[in-house]
Amino acid sequence: MVAPYYLPIGDEIEVFTAAYAKRLPILLKGPTGCGKTRFVEYMAAKLHPERTRGEQLVTVACHEDLTGSDLVGRYLIEGDATVWIDGPLTQAVKHGAICYLDEIVEARKDTIVLIHPLTDHRRILPIDKKGEILEAHPDFLLVISYNPGYQSVLKDLKQSTRQRFVSLEFDYPPRDKEAQIVAHEGATDMDTALELATLGEKVRNLRGGGLSEGVSTRLLIYAAKLIANGIPARRACTAAISRSLTDDAEMRRALDEMVASIFP
Repeated sequence: MVAPYYLPIGDEIEVFTAAYAKRLPILLKGPTGCGKTRFVEYMAAKLHPERTRGEQLVTVACHEDLTGSDLVGRYLIEGDATVWIDGPLTQAVKHGAICYLDEIVEARKDTIVLIHPLTDHRRILPIDKKGEILEAHPDFLLVISYNPGYQSVLKDLKQSTRQRFVSLEFDYPPRDKEAQIVAHEGATDMDTALELATLGEKVRNLRGGGLSEGVSTRLLIYAAKLIANGIPARRACTAAISRSLTDDAEMRRALDEMVASIFP
């Protein structure tokens, strides 16, 4: 399967490839919408181009209600029979896919502990409900991610988990590279993409001054797509950026003025 578009920013491809060669679990850290998920999709396709997407990568969006059964599997009643249904983690372990647990800190602590035996020399997944221990397929790799900007005392990654992973740090791309990404993904011209990347830089400078999070590359791409589909640039930016970032009237006004200065 053809790999999705991804523009490397540093040596992340080389480090991921080396970690995969030794089957070292990987932790991706970075803000929302900076390209972590796209990077994993790209690497999964690059490492196993002969497989379908579902065979390459199993993605789980973690949340506070995510249980061990949601990951590993559960018994279900089908007619008069009780059948076991593998969860996404078990499927990946069996078939040698990359399992990507997105925003791992959102999951319950007892759920996170389940992944520990897969992150050391054992590479096993205990399935307590079946009384089985599943050895990971040689191609299996565990990848997790989280956004350090959302860390709190209650939602932090324990050292006992953190120190089981090779870590890659992500951030928003520099303006020239972000413009290339926006132009490609947003199907717009480079001049417009550069203006949107410039807007992204300016908005991110407001972090800590009223905005809890900077504008993501994803939202810049959304704005580019609206512009490419005939929506005026200023309206596209208010819809995709300022209105998506905040409900505070004063901050929205400041963002709209910023947009107007770039798209007069």
